[in-house]
Amino acid sequence: MSEVYANRRSRLRDHFNAAGTAAALVTRPANVRYLAAAAPHGAVLLLGSQEDLLVCSGPPEDRPFEGRPDDTLRVHVLPAHGGADPAVTAAGLARGQGADSLAVEEHHLTVGRHRAIAAAAPALRLGDVGGAVEQLRIVKDEEEISCLRIGAEIADQALGELLESILVGRTERHLALELERRLVDHGADGPAFPTSVATGPHSGRRGHRPTDRRVEEGDFLSVCLGATYRGYRCEIGRTFVIGTSPADWQIQLYDLVFSAQRAGREALAPGAAYRDVDRAARHVLDSAGYAEALPPLTGHGVGLEIDEDPQLAPAAMGKLDACVPVTVEPGVHLPGRGGVRIDDTLVVRPEADGGPELLTITTKELLAL
Repeated sequence: MSEVYANRRSRLRDHFNAAGTAAALVTRPANVRYLAAAAPHGAVLLLGSQEDLLVCSGPPEDRPFEGRPDDTLRVHVLPAHGGADPAVTAAGLARGQGADSLAVEEHHLTVGRHRAIAAAAPALRLGDVGGAVEQLRIVKDEEEISCLRIGAEIADQALGELLESILVGRTERHLALELERRLVDHGADGPAFPTSVATGPHSGRRGHRPTDRRVEEGDFLSVCLGATYRGYRCEIGRTFVIGTSPADWQIQLYDLVFSAQRAGREALAPGAAYRDVDRAARHVLDSAGYAEALPPLTGHGVGLEIDEDPQLAPAAMGKLDACVPVTVEPGVHLPGRGGVRIDDTLVVRPEADGGPELLTITTKELLAL
């Protein structure tokens, strides 16, 4: 694996060297992890002109499922209780290696931290590495996809077990907590994001925070959860009906959202424009008169963060590559009535390899629970 991390750092170095910068400082935690493997909280990564260094406030420790930093990296540990900022220290180390310029992640640094870095090494010309690491992270290797696949299996398992239990009378909050416990029981590092359970008039809302509302007969029940496995995060969302027979309006709305979700999934292919995937799903719902009820995007990338590039949205620029994991998650929420969300994590694959690989496989049939 050390070769993988070294290759990632080399690609980033090519980027900032081409822009005329001698060294780079990576501070965003997900980006540090991508380039250095596991790292202590608050660690930063210096890609120096002579040597790469992982600068930490404390020594790395083995953590379940995460391991230790890339063993080809030298770790620079700050003095205990010194209160020094690893990023500021790293800037001084960059200057000590003879660098005259340093690219930083301006989108992640606070103004105060940026000023502290400039003050610590005034001879350094500071530049911006921009979203270069985020762009490298979009296309996943097969090891990363394997972690996502295992996370999806865990989420499917946790959701499937919940559906076998008695739901009527239980609160949204209780169900969400139970799902998160089941994720950990089945081997997840933890939930990929706060689990959403929405019942009745809350159902179909994107990002709904669970309340003390209890599940009732006749409700739509929308669930959105995800597992983190070795740092990688997946997502699944399903909608069910509580009771023996869904109402006609529930069947019609569900079938419509299912058709939109299928259209979005089928549009996933290498070379497809991000906005065309969004348009494929959005057109189905828009044509049925639900334009005002639609979320701002149809899906997004997943990986070390649950909401990363690419964004599948109407104004998004760019095209999909193979081996890009994304969600497809259209939904409709009708105020006062509820709604439907269907959410899958898939990996973009060429047609010759079978097309999009579906990672979350819980049935999308409208189940009456």
